[in-house]
Amino acid sequence: MSVKPKVALSQDFLFQLAKLPSSAQSKVLKWAVKFQADPKSPGINYEKINAARDPNLKSVRVDLDWRGIVFKPDSGDVYVLLHVDHHDEAYRWAERRKIAINPVTGAMQIVFVQEMAEPVVDALVAAKPVAVATPVTSAVPAELLADPQPLLFAALSDHELMSMGVPEDWLGRVRGVQTEAQLDGLQASLPVEAYEGLFLIAAGDTVTQVLTSRETRVDRTIDTEDFVTALTTPESQSRFVVVDDDEAMLAIMNAPLAQWRIFLHPTQYKLAGGDRSGPVRVLGGAGTGKTVVAMHRAKWLAENRTQGEQKVLFTTFTKNLAMDIEDNLKTLCSPKTMARIEVRNLDAWVHGFMRSRKLEHKIVYDRSQDGALQAWQAALAVKDASLDLPPTFYEQEFEQVVLAQGVTTKDEYRAVRRIGRGVILSRAKRDAVWPVFEEYRGQLTSRKLKEVDDAYRDIATVLTQEADRGGAGLPYSAIVIDETQDFGPQALKLLRAMMPREANDLFFVGDGHQRIYSRHRAAMSKCGIDIRGRARKLYLNYRTTDEIRRAAVALLEGCEVDDLDDGHDETRRYKSLSHGPAPTVIETNSVEAAVASALASVKHWQIDDADHQLGNTCVIASSQAVRNVFARQFELAGLATSVIDANQNISSAATVVHFATMHRAKGLEFDRVIVVAPAAYFDDPADTLGQRKLLYVAVTRAKREATLIKTG
Repeated sequence: MSVKPKVALSQDFLFQLAKLPSSAQSKVLKWAVKFQADPKSPGINYEKINAARDPNLKSVRVDLDWRGIVFKPDSGDVYVLLHVDHHDEAYRWAERRKIAINPVTGAMQIVFVQEMAEPVVDALVAAKPVAVATPVTSAVPAELLADPQPLLFAALSDHELMSMGVPEDWLGRVRGVQTEAQLDGLQASLPVEAYEGLFLIAAGDTVTQVLTSRETRVDRTIDTEDFVTALTTPESQSRFVVVDDDEAMLAIMNAPLAQWRIFLHPTQYKLAGGDRSGPVRVLGGAGTGKTVVAMHRAKWLAENRTQGEQKVLFTTFTKNLAMDIEDNLKTLCSPKTMARIEVRNLDAWVHGFMRSRKLEHKIVYDRSQDGALQAWQAALAVKDASLDLPPTFYEQEFEQVVLAQGVTTKDEYRAVRRIGRGVILSRAKRDAVWPVFEEYRGQLTSRKLKEVDDAYRDIATVLTQEADRGGAGLPYSAIVIDETQDFGPQALKLLRAMMPREANDLFFVGDGHQRIYSRHRAAMSKCGIDIRGRARKLYLNYRTTDEIRRAAVALLEGCEVDDLDDGHDETRRYKSLSHGPAPTVIETNSVEAAVASALASVKHWQIDDADHQLGNTCVIASSQAVRNVFARQFELAGLATSVIDANQNISSAATVVHFATMHRAKGLEFDRVIVVAPAAYFDDPADTLGQRKLLYVAVTRAKREATLIKTG
């Protein structure tokens, strides 16, 4: 029985397909399905491309107007759909590319073939050339010998450069790089893993550190003609997908824009699959694909490490984010896999647990609610007047010390650390303060109310006690946690108690820059979660342009950002893959002027970009009231609008402008974003209210352009 040929699609093929007119997309889809079924069919005429540098690239007719470019090597029964376009454009694309296997990593790469006179090289030789020493390995082309600035990668051998993904043909050009700007000039022509590795080296990392983060092996003998094996490497799978049947082909090609479902960067791929000996923490700035990794991880666990009635719990902080994630998981997973994944925000899970145990307490999320407010007022009535401490002190002390650290008794309060509280309390003063907290909890209990952190702590205690007695435990094989930075210490301790300590138990993703909910910074190690040796970072921003990313990071200048485990995060190594205009900043002194500026931005985008759809625009405001004002004014201006509420999914209409608060916009993305906020949000040097982090979240929702409007 003959083995069916292996057929694969390239990321470029799907990207190009998405840009074609709908009528052409339909033709290409039908052709591709037939091609996948039998690439050796006599009806397929593989035409030679005379000017192509790679003789294995062939042209295949889709119809009179459209041509597909196919990789068809002489050895190995493999066919790869690389590109599709009009006849002449398709041929031009093929003339400038070749397919090669990296001799160190074994990855299959689309190598851009470029003459030295082309713009990408011009970017390297902008400085007037003078003599420099040539590295002892591959030679730097004479055209690239620039001024006496040091060559960024002079110390690396050819083997080391190729181990990070640099194609063999590009070694000389890479060796000529002296500045970050010159490296950026090569970005579009290098495989994504090569560009990432190079900028990490330029930022101070070692080759070993880069390869360890990807778990890339560079100690094997590589057959550079074995394209079938090459397609199995993580690096190859970041840009090629093997299609086994018609159903898979249709599923992929009917949603070509959702490429995150198919292609993962090698680091993301390694994080999403495989066994881990304990908890994992993945850190990354906005747009680096943390949630994508978390979803692929949940899918892998559900399909490979979940048995019987078990499920993978995927949890996050807010209800609306959980809804968005569940919708995306349904597009990623089969119904069978989805049946093994439970998506719930943590508070919803807590409510369900309490109901299952017939616990009647209602959780307090807002102390201004009637019952909680009365309980707090009753507690303040017992405070010791001789201490002369304001009511705000008691509230902050309760939140930042008592709740955050799970203090339940006077003895515990006497010993607890109060770092950052400012007011020093002796033991006697602590004894005098404690009755207020004790009275408040008693008042809540009488009303069948419970603070959320106390609910977390109590449930964690119940689960721990049941585990100690040999109980069956919860029906989960693993827990995947998104937006970890928004969980406080008691939430993290609860998550630890929900899973026994075993392989693949907990998988956390988060970003301290985006902490906009949690009142208490939590260190994972102090909550019983040991991530030593299993902490990873994502550096490549796939969403925003580098100009938007830099502007967003600048908003947080002076703010201390943690790594979720008692360390500091830094932004020097983060990098965006795309470029565009810097965000526009507009200062206004009235709501009317702010609305006029927002409308002007939308109209400018419509005029400037004929392909721009209003549905890819979102106005993000600092409050619901401001959001609603802008939505009404846009409607009066004749524009269709859609307000994104907490319990509402995003409208898919292409003709509506979206409106959201900064909190609700978290986890979403749009081509263009208008952020409206009071000037005070930009001016708080210590960011005591987290307003600059809210701005950071809002601005980084934009993929292409952003406008920031300061209101007076």
